[in-house]
Amino acid sequence: MSAHPGRLAGKKAMVTGGLRGIGRGIALGYAAEGAQVAVLDVRLETEAVSVLGDLSKFGRAGLYIQTDVSNESEVEQAVKRVIAEFGRIDILVNNAGIVFESVVAEMPVAEWDRIMSVNLRGPFLCTRFVLPHMIKQGGGRIINMASQLGQIGGRTMAHYSASKAGVIGFTRALAREVARDKVLVNAIAPGPVNTDMLASESEEWKRSKLAELPIGRFGEIDEIVPTAIFLASDDASYYVGQVLGPNGGDVMF
Repeated sequence: MSAHPGRLAGKKAMVTGGLRGIGRGIALGYAAEGAQVAVLDVRLETEAVSVLGDLSKFGRAGLYIQTDVSNESEVEQAVKRVIAEFGRIDILVNNAGIVFESVVAEMPVAEWDRIMSVNLRGPFLCTRFVLPHMIKQGGGRIINMASQLGQIGGRTMAHYSASKAGVIGFTRALAREVARDKVLVNAIAPGPVNTDMLASESEEWKRSKLAELPIGRFGEIDEIVPTAIFLASDDASYYVGQVLGPNGGDVMF
């Protein structure tokens, strides 16, 4: 997965939403680069067997903890377990997220709340319980998964766009708080990527978005993973509060 084997050798990583899609890709990419990886996901442990098997192929045993990232006590216990088994957490990837389509005029309040609880409260909770350990150990990396829709918005995606815009704001504010503690915080804002989440969108939405993309196609998971590896590596030692955008040209700065 990487042209630079061992860039994360000896590091301990925790990846949320790591059983499928981009999260799974990042977990395996980190393992390929020498990291030991703990995966948190809401799905049953039986669904983690294949991921743990793939992680073990890189010579380090992975760890799976079934966790709802919007649940404070579950997150706190999961972080404690990772630290107990790994000894430390050097890299936190806040990737877990959900999406539904709805226009604002018809949006159930419960749907708005659920999007916010997973996509925005989740990264806060994971960060809240990992951060004191990172500061105490002398540093770390926090990588938050945003979205290009958090930068430009999207029709029928107001709740998702707002949650991801919140992730970007959280990233920048936190980066200012903890950079001098050697905890570097950055975000990735991918464009639409071929995952189960994209597959759940309506055909109308996908056709419309595809027509807007300058590159003329959706992205692939392996096109996002290198950015996550870079931000976790020593090569990103001067990146603070940045939002990197592998998005096919949907957003240009």
